[in-house]
Amino acid sequence: MPTSDPDAEKRSTKDSDSGPGTISNSSATAVNEPPSHAPSDADVDSTFPDGGTAAWLTVFGAFLALFCSFGQLNSFGTFQTWYAEHQLSHLPPSTIAWIGSLQLWVFFFSGGFVGRLFDAYGPRRILIPGLLVLVFGTMMISISTQYYQYILAQGVLVAVGIGAVFYPSLAAISTHFKKYRSTALGIAIAGSGVGGVVYPVMYQQLFIKVGFAWTVRISGFISLVLGGIAVATVTSRLAKQEQDTLWFDPRVFRDTPFRLVVAGSILISFGLFIPFFYIVDYATDHGISSETAFYVLSVMNAGGIFGRLVPAFLADVHGRFNILIPCTFLAGLLPLVFWTFARSLATIMVFAAAYGFFSGAFNALIIPCIVQISDVREYGTRIGVLYSIVSFSALCGGPVAGAMLKAEGGSYIGMIMLAGATVIAGSLFMLWARLLLSRRVRDRV
Repeated sequence: MPTSDPDAEKRSTKDSDSGPGTISNSSATAVNEPPSHAPSDADVDSTFPDGGTAAWLTVFGAFLALFCSFGQLNSFGTFQTWYAEHQLSHLPPSTIAWIGSLQLWVFFFSGGFVGRLFDAYGPRRILIPGLLVLVFGTMMISISTQYYQYILAQGVLVAVGIGAVFYPSLAAISTHFKKYRSTALGIAIAGSGVGGVVYPVMYQQLFIKVGFAWTVRISGFISLVLGGIAVATVTSRLAKQEQDTLWFDPRVFRDTPFRLVVAGSILISFGLFIPFFYIVDYATDHGISSETAFYVLSVMNAGGIFGRLVPAFLADVHGRFNILIPCTFLAGLLPLVFWTFARSLATIMVFAAAYGFFSGAFNALIIPCIVQISDVREYGTRIGVLYSIVSFSALCGGPVAGAMLKAEGGSYIGMIMLAGATVIAGSLFMLWARLLLSRRVRDRV
């Protein structure tokens, strides 16, 4: 719980780019441990207003930032299929998948650095260069023709830009909200789901009407406009650090629940994105036209919109870990018991929507869970460290699945089993962390 520190209160009034009403870097952790004193409602409310113009503008800006950044990341399955039929038709799917996997890895790995920068400087100094890199990388995709060029433009540049836009936007929300933090973050993260619905449909239509190059440029201009609004609206109430700190402090791993959450996230991230990479190819290989198959990915991302909103709201009521764990378990179970038997367009669509919902819940709730067990001074750093570590498993998931697909002569069974098993295993580590926080089932954790 937040503690009262008169000197820190005075320091927090100093001006910064995060705007007026900043909070100090004092502790704000509470994970089912008795507080050192019983804070008054005024203490909590003055530190985390849980509303107000600046807070909801930050949520709005973060929604737009994630729409134009992570929304594109969620749409790589569209590029995977397009590249396989056009520019990179001479390469196997597993090789093309390295573009998307590298993009995921760079995005995740950049989190540790971006999170540390956020804790030191606030969001705006990161968002501006990040947006410029995102737009520049997108424009470079439009003029690429060779595999290595797509690797550099889409796999590296765009991913760096997405990371610099994604992390500060979400970390900033956590400085405005406490009681309704999961709901606020869920609304913002829903932007990635909306983007994941809009972009595949937009790509499918514009690829045919205006061509690949101009389609990608249009998405770049969209990012420039929406990202510009995010730069203007996203603020943090966390005062800038007044002294230099280590870029990496191993003490972030001091508590066992955080280590278990990281271990679970490694396993989950390995398998979670495999359906997003291959659901379009799976649909076309089961007799669905390529024009219709593009919409399967949009349905999956549409499910993710509700998966980011409904579980987030329930998490604020019943506990973040209490909602994260069953949703993640079901996200792993669905491929094993449903995707394996989905053959028709209707069953594939139903699987896509259900999987999008439960996988979206993990994406929405993992940050509130990390924040719940962290000091306010470490929000950005711990979120970033988590994503940096899971970047390696996210990098391997797509290519390993593609290699299994090739080794098994085009059979998806092994790949599906791999995706489901790793996500289920990761959910068990989350359960372990939750039981360490409290063994009482009815506790709101």
